[in-house]
Order: sequence, then C-alpha cells, then structure tokens
Amino acid sequence: MDADDSRAPKGSLRKFLEHLSGAGKAIGVLTSGGDAQGMNAAVRAVVRMGIYVGAKVYFIYEGYQGMVDGGANIAEADWESVSSILQVGGTIIGSARCQAFRTREGRLKAACNLLQRGITNLCVIGGDGSLTGANLFRKEWSGLLEELARNGQIDKEAVQKYAYLNVVGMVGSIDNDFCGTDMTIGTDSALHRIIEVIDAIMTTAQSHQRTFVLEVMGRHCGYLALVSALACGADWVFLPESPPEQGWEEQMCVKLSENRARKKRLNIIIVAEGAIDTQNKPITSEKIKELVVSQLGYDTRVTILGHVQRGGTPSAFDRILASRMGVEAVIALLEATPDTPACVVSLNGNHAVRLPLMECVQMTQDVQKAMDERRFQDAVRLRGRSFAGNLNTYKRLAIKLPDDQIPKTNCNVAVINVGAPAAGMNAAVRSAVRVGIADGHRMLAIYDGFDGFAKGQIKEIGWTDVGGWTGQGGSILGTKRILPGKYLEEIATQMRTHSINALLIIGGFEAYLGLLELSAAREKHEEFCVPMVMVPATVSNNVPGSDFSIGADTALNTITDAYKSACDMAEARGRHQELCIPLCVVPATISNNVPGTEISLGADTSLNVIVQTCDRIKQSASGTKRRVFIIETMGGYCGYLANMGGLAAGADAAYIFEEPFDIRDLQSNVEHLTEKMKTTIQRGLVLRNESCSENYTTDFIYQLYSEEGKGVFDCRKNVLGHMQQAQDSQRTVVAQAAAPHEDPGQVQGQLRRVGLRPARARAALERLTQSCLHVPATWTHRGPSVFVTLKLFISTLCKYY
Repeated sequence: MDADDSRAPKGSLRKFLEHLSGAGKAIGVLTSGGDAQGMNAAVRAVVRMGIYVGAKVYFIYEGYQGMVDGGANIAEADWESVSSILQVGGTIIGSARCQAFRTREGRLKAACNLLQRGITNLCVIGGDGSLTGANLFRKEWSGLLEELARNGQIDKEAVQKYAYLNVVGMVGSIDNDFCGTDMTIGTDSALHRIIEVIDAIMTTAQSHQRTFVLEVMGRHCGYLALVSALACGADWVFLPESPPEQGWEEQMCVKLSENRARKKRLNIIIVAEGAIDTQNKPITSEKIKELVVSQLGYDTRVTILGHVQRGGTPSAFDRILASRMGVEAVIALLEATPDTPACVVSLNGNHAVRLPLMECVQMTQDVQKAMDERRFQDAVRLRGRSFAGNLNTYKRLAIKLPDDQIPKTNCNVAVINVGAPAAGMNAAVRSAVRVGIADGHRMLAIYDGFDGFAKGQIKEIGWTDVGGWTGQGGSILGTKRILPGKYLEEIATQMRTHSINALLIIGGFEAYLGLLELSAAREKHEEFCVPMVMVPATVSNNVPGSDFSIGADTALNTITDAYKSACDMAEARGRHQELCIPLCVVPATISNNVPGTEISLGADTSLNVIVQTCDRIKQSASGTKRRVFIIETMGGYCGYLANMGGLAAGADAAYIFEEPFDIRDLQSNVEHLTEKMKTTIQRGLVLRNESCSENYTTDFIYQLYSEEGKGVFDCRKNVLGHMQQAQDSQRTVVAQAAAPHEDPGQVQGQLRRVGLRPARARAALERLTQSCLHVPATWTHRGPSVFVTLKLFISTLCKYY
C-alpha cells in the first residue's frame, strides 16, 4: 500500500462492496452433520453479510431435514436473530442426519420448499458428506424444477426465474479431516479441550507415577491426536494415517521404561479413536492399557474424552476463522454465475480462499482409500504438508537415538530468550534443544537475556533438561528487554570462550533490534560475522512485513527448518569467513510486532485471554442494561490484540495506533451506542490499544463516554495488563471454556477502527528503536490479511448505522 492509500476516504469500504448488491436475492444457510464450535460464528457472518449487501437471509433449521420438511423450519433471519451467538458452541439452527434427502423424492420436496421463498443461494456448513449432498442437489436443480412444473407445483415463469442454484460450502468439523484447507471450523476449539484435559491429568499422573492412555476423536483422521501429542510432549501416539511398525508393542514399552528411568514420573499415550495397525486392525485404548500393565506393571488409566471435545465456547481463532469464511461465502454466492461450480471456502495460510468443492471432496476420499489399501505414506502425503510436517516434527522431538548413533558435528549452538515473556517460549526452546541434539550439535542455554550473556550465564542443556517445558508459561531461561549494544565486547568474549558457532534468539521486537545491533557490529567483532534469520513470536502481531506471528505449534516446525539452514551455513565456515556462525531469531512476544512473520509465540494465548475476559465481563453484566465496557489491551504500538480481540469478542469499536482517530470519531461512536441502547441489545464493548493515542487515554475515553452517555448508559473500564502474559504455553492455542454470554457488539454501528497507516507505523518503529538502525519501509506494513481484510469483516458484521 502506498502513501496515497493511507489517505483513502473512510467510505472506501462501501465503494468496494458496491458491485456486490444482493437486492432481490435470497440466501439459505444450514448446518449439517456433526456440530463444531464456531458454527454459530459462521452463521452470524453469513446472516449479517447477506443483510449488509441487501439480500434476504433464511435460517434452515435442522439441516437437510428442515429443508425437506419445510414450513417453520425455513425462517427469515434479521440482524438481531444472530445476536449473542458468537461465543456459543454448537449450532443454534440445529443439525440432523437426513435419510430423505438422499433420495430424489426428498430433494424434490427440498427444492419446492426453497422456491416458495425464492432461495437460489445455499450456504452449507458441514463435513464432506454434507457438502457432497449439496453439490448433487445443485446438479439436479434444473431437472427438479422441470419435474415440479410438470406436477403443477410451480409455473414456467418460476422455472426461468430460479433456473440455477448457487452453492458455497464451509467445513465445520473438529477432526480437521477435509483436504484443501489448513484448518476446519471447530478444530482449534477441540484442541483446547484436549489440552485442558491433558494439563489436568498431568498433575494427578505425576503425583502417583501413573501412565495415562488418552483417547481423542478422529475416526478417519489423526490430526487431533497428532497435534495434541506434539503440544503436550506425549510419549507415544497412534494415528490411522501412520500405523506403528511391526513390533511396536516392544518398542513402546522400551520407550516408556526409558522415560521412567530418566525420573519422569508420568507417561502420556494418545490414541485416535480410529487408530489401526499395518494390517488395518484396530488399536484400542483398552488394548494399550492391558499391554502396559502386563509388560511393565505400571499403574495405567484410560480416559476417553468423547463429546467433551465438541462442547464449550469456541476459541478466538475459531470465531475469527468462521467470521472470515462466512463473509467470503456470501461474496462467493453474489459473484457466482450459472457456470460457476460449487466451491468451498478454505483457509490457506492466513487467507480465506475458494476451491472447487468436489476436487477437495475427492482428495478427502482418496485419503481413506489409501488407508484402506494400506498405502499409509500416500495417506500422510494426501493430508497435506502441515500434517506430514507435524508428524515428522513429533518423531524428532519425542524419540532420542542413543548417543553412539548420533554423528557429532562439533557445532555449539546457543539459545537465548529476549524481550517480554510470551506463552510458547519454553516450547520453542524445547524444540530447538532437541532438534539440535538430534542433529549432533552441543546445545548451550543462555540465561537472563543479553545481560546474562555478557555475564557468562551459559550452561550446556540436554535432552531431558527440557522435558515438560511445553506446557509451562513464561520463560524458564529468563528474559530481559536489555539490548546488546552496550555489552558487545563482553558478548564477543563469551562467544569466543564457549566456542559458540550459532545463536538462536527467541523473542519479540527487542530480539529483532538486538539482532540488528549484533549485525551492525560485525566490522568490529569477527564473532558477529553471521547471516541473520528471524522467526517472530509475539502475541501482539506487531511485526512489520508479516500478516501473523507464529504460535508455538508453528514454531516447532519452523525451528526445524531454521536449524537446517543455520547448520548448512555453519558447515560453510571453512570457505566463507563471513559465515562464521548462523544467527537465528525465533520471535516470542505478545505484541506480535516482529518483521517477517504472521504470528509470534504468545500472541494467540494472549488473544484468548482477552476474548475470555470480554466474555466474562459480558456475562457479569447479563442482568444489567444500558452499560458500556471499555477494555485496554497490551501491544505497544501494534493494534493486533485490540483489533483481533474486537473481531472475536464482537466489539463495537477498537482504537488502535495504526489508524488515527479524533474527538469526532469518539463522538460518532457515542452516538452509535446511544442508538444501540434503543434496541434489544443494550450493552456495548470498546477495546483500546494501550498506545493508540498519547492524549486519548483509557481514562479520557471512559470519562467522555460516561459524560456524553449520561442518562442513556453508564460505563465501566478494565485494564487487562500483564494477565495477558501470565498464561500457560499456547502450544496449540489453549483457552478456558466459558458459558454463553450476551454479545453486545452485534448491532447497527460502524466499527472502522482498523486500517493501514504506513507513516504512523514507521514513526512508531523509529520511536521504538531509538537508534540509527535502518528499518526498511516495507517492514512497517502490518500486512493485508490482518488489517485491510479485517476492515471488511468488522465493518460488515457490525454494520454501518
């Protein structure tokens, strides 16, 4: 985005949507198959986006069964119909299996019921079976209309008017078993439930030195089992796509006994419900328990989570994902032509994309076919790079070869944490240490950041030393915000003393600045003649040049690649003196402000804390009318937390540094809230980034709202502070379940407090660095999918008044 874009008129969003008029069109939305957390957020997004562009939107209750039965099962939705559902699990419009829709007679009834309301656009939220049924319905549509005309149920004019049916799908499944998308709606929340249970089990298991066998959902897909095993550091995992080799029983028992010999007081074994061996015979949790008891005599218990994984409040990630997919689904329906094939809205990286529906369904079915034919390597490959990468990472981090089988490299790699503590830092250190040891390197831990580095607080760290670090918050190594500039001589001395050949920095913006300072000092200190790599980890997502900073789960994979690159450069030292050591940064900061990454360690955990807090604040006010809550989030000069928190919690406004605002904007929002109090939703929620304005402080905004809203609403404020940092490791994105609450952010107001302001972002970076270090202008951009795209979602879901 260039400088002219930053001066774009505030109404530019409406101009973007002008060609998407839904006037005269009707959209039906249904949920089918198994329920998943986040489905309600998707329904809400479809309804509000549809109304926003002028279309009529209809609920189809009880899935395809409601479509076949018709009558009251198909009802028009209005803006307030989807209020207070953003944070509710399951689906408010119901989901049911329907045998009748499998027959042509049933589909004929469904078509007749849709035509009675003029519905020719269908948004289906479900699994591959539900989406396949929708595609078949679309193909038969013209034939069904002709049959209805022959039967006298519709006239020829209706046949021409409603000649074709548009279908768009969104995948709602906790199993993440649909090919073509990185994540399905509900998967992240299910992982939350699993990790919560594992965290609880670990305490009792350690107390009694027990082995726990945990069975999770995944009849045909092992994603939940794999990622939860990676997140908690499980001793063994059983997946349908990657069965254990022959003789696994003995290998597993040896692994468990070795871990006990290392004084590990518990063992965790995770089993997908569809786990099989190489002969396609089921491996059950009870069978594993009997094996452990008979072979090792360990006190072993089985826990089957069942539908606990489906329940509870959706995570911040699922709320945002479903909202983005819902908006994209409506746009796809409005842009569809008679020749447009049915599509499914998928997640690719950090972007909502459209893919041909049946191609994705075919790929999903190919995975099952490969497993049935015992082509398990093909099954893993068909699941996608993310699944295969997670599987390889788990194997590297969970299984240590004997020392005599690991070739030594004589490369000393040091690991350091820099900046504010962020959830996931310890998981990143664990991953780095174990990958390094597996590659034959000697791993060194540097305590207390660059300050400790200069003082020589450096010790060798081993494989077992990082056991159990995955689930611990904060920084076990210790971290400080101190930059290395005034300690360059001492740090160079320590690098020579300990023969450090590579340095891995895990941190946020301070880590990034520290890396630049070390780079700038290469001419004076030969020890710093290194190529530099940075992997951002921060909850604030305020790193220029990146849409999102990595979370802990992503970091486990990223570190593996970073290590390979770093060690390749280290091997070239003999030919290039400049490559004396590789120097790598793993970003870890709740602010998410490190350049070059989409998400930093700790950012997702902090976002969940904000959303949980907003949910509980709204719940506490469920008996109070006409109240507005003003919440201050962290993030420094980056508005990621306030921006994404506002979207996930359904806020009325979010004030961030990247988009300037003045007293007129504040007054406009007060007027919006005043009008809102005349509706049935008499609550308001406003988020403010801590550094969004030097003058418009949280206290100022609170006092202004209180004064201007006197007699109409009263105000309360809440400064979240460091509770956003004091959480356990995000690992997969762990969040506490909360009861359904009132959602105050769902009405006729404009929420346009997000955007891209290159000049302001650059000024912020200059103030942060306070040095002559050059920051490329391109790094000052937050990235289109975080701010520009979310501007569309927030504005449409909360509506211009």
